Amino acid sequence: AQAIGEGGTNYIIDNLKMKFVYDYMFHLLNSYAKLLRFKPEIPKGAVEICAESMACSLRGARKNFMVESMVLSPSDTPPCTMPPPYTIESLQQFLQEKENLIGQVKTRAMNKEL
Repeated sequence: AQAIGEGGTNYIIDNLKMKFVYDYMFHLLNSYAKLLRFKPEIPKGAVEICAESMACSLRGARKNFMVESMVLSPSDTPPCTMPPPYTIESLQQFLQEKENLIGQVKTRAMNKEL
């Protein structure tokens, strides 16, 4: 169990970078924006703030996090692709396997209690 936990932690550390999160957020907002019908406008008196100026006043771990998570440009690839939809047969097989696994876990839990 500890090895599984460490494996999951290492996977998250290696693969869950802010760049990927930002790429996903950009992709999601971009797709959502295509559905909107209004034209956004910059309000009068608005001031542009860049990430560098926000990080300047920070110190220590917060500054390191801000600098590490800065996005210099959007990714040119989509963040993920959706798998094809299940066929009836593959969905039934998946649900059956899931049911079998849940039954195995319950059986093992019951055996441990005895």
